[in-house]
Amino acid sequence: MSDLDSIPMKRRRFLQFLGATGAATAFSGTLSACGGPSSTGNNAAGGGSLIEAGLSYTLSTGFDPMTSTGAAPQAANLHVFEGLIDLDPVTREPYPALATSMPEQIDPTTLRLVLREGATFHDGSPVTAKDVVFSFERVLDPENASFMAQFISFLDGVSEVDEATVELRLKYPFALAAERLGVIKIVPKEIVEADRESFDAAPVGSGPFTLVSATKDDKIVFEKWDDYNGPRPAKVQDMVWRLLDDPTARVTAFQSGRVSAIEDVPYLDVDQLSEAGSVEQVQSFGLLFLMFNCAEAPFDDKRVRQALHYAIDREKLIETAFMGGAAPATGYVQETHPDYVRAATVYSHDPDKARALLDEAGVSGLEVSLVATNTGWVQDSVPLIKESWDAIGVATSLDIGESGGQYANKVESGTFRVMVAPGDPSVFGNDLDLLLRWYYDGQWPQSYYNWSETEQAATVLELLDEAAKESEPEERQRLWSQVVDLVADEAPIYPILHRKLPTAWNDEVLAGFEPIPTTGMSFLDVGRS
Repeated sequence: MSDLDSIPMKRRRFLQFLGATGAATAFSGTLSACGGPSSTGNNAAGGGSLIEAGLSYTLSTGFDPMTSTGAAPQAANLHVFEGLIDLDPVTREPYPALATSMPEQIDPTTLRLVLREGATFHDGSPVTAKDVVFSFERVLDPENASFMAQFISFLDGVSEVDEATVELRLKYPFALAAERLGVIKIVPKEIVEADRESFDAAPVGSGPFTLVSATKDDKIVFEKWDDYNGPRPAKVQDMVWRLLDDPTARVTAFQSGRVSAIEDVPYLDVDQLSEAGSVEQVQSFGLLFLMFNCAEAPFDDKRVRQALHYAIDREKLIETAFMGGAAPATGYVQETHPDYVRAATVYSHDPDKARALLDEAGVSGLEVSLVATNTGWVQDSVPLIKESWDAIGVATSLDIGESGGQYANKVESGTFRVMVAPGDPSVFGNDLDLLLRWYYDGQWPQSYYNWSETEQAATVLELLDEAAKESEPEERQRLWSQVVDLVADEAPIYPILHRKLPTAWNDEVLAGFEPIPTTGMSFLDVGRS
């Protein structure tokens, strides 16, 4: 299943994609301000028809779900678009969205889905099977170089059965097909073909909210779509998301009552905001990782990579930089993930073992310039990593910069040696195949940490492909466990920790709000108290 995964991602698009995973914010896609209702600032308790919230990302890409990569557009699209099957943003369980039910299995490699009767796009036109076929085919078309293609590489094609029915042909039986369908949002063929750039700036979906306007560095304005007849109808008339990448501004907006919820609460402010509302830290996959340039000695030797992992005092790092708001990596995914397996190699703090590994590798007097992104909690982390490495005799200097620039100038050019950065591909899906492939298949091992030509990289892909075709959950889990053990032992790129995501909300204003275990916020099924 690597033919579509191997489609090269253009540089700009890839770096934009990193923005959605918390690793880049450099690209500032220009979005048209389309007008629309202004906020009334009505965030007091006791009814009302408006929700205001504060997001931690500005607009870095457009909204077309085929190419949208920014964190804020990704979160907005949860409310504007629907897939045939979507993942519940809180539980991460699949549910029928535009489809009337979960896929009907016609045979081992054919799935049939029927569209919800009366479903319409925000221009009033009906959602048809032609729109579904178009939505999948444009992602699968190599000419469009959609990064979403790597997530549906199990698909051989999609065809229209009748106006409301489609069939999906699989290359092989794939047990995760239903939940993976959520990565493809259904778009109106006629509108997209007429003017794709306009659609990217002013998207038209079939979800419970229409997007009224989006102003870079300011706000996104939504309005209830009155003709929505799906399972998640809007419970308020209007919604305004303030784009507040400054942590202090987010905290102030929440404390003043200007907004009713904020994401990414600074760890230092968690206790204080708990006095003004509800604050919950949800364990996520979102990780802080170490990535090595495996084409350059001595980092082509796994013992050196392992040594630098063993040297890190994770417990001190989590308590100091995260105020306890993270969990040390004991496997590839967080321990709360349904497919969690403990890795055979767990990097506990062991300076003596780190020194011994460096000795075995014949490395002494090692000097490392640690490339890091400028995300607040990453900047808080790197001095502690430097302290740990200095303590085993590795002279460490810090190279902290804006994330887009670090990737473009250090990683992409191949001049970096070691990088520490955040990432969270769980915004696209939650199954272990998707999460593993994001970092160990395609662009990352080929062009960033230069590990794709190794025997171990080939084994990882063979095991992932075998697991993807496996129908028995226990056998699939056994194969995934082998992958986890291998990548933990090799550690070309591997998590240091998994973050807990702190979200604050006013439950005297919001009814039904729950924080989600991935980047962004969801106001599906949320109303006013």
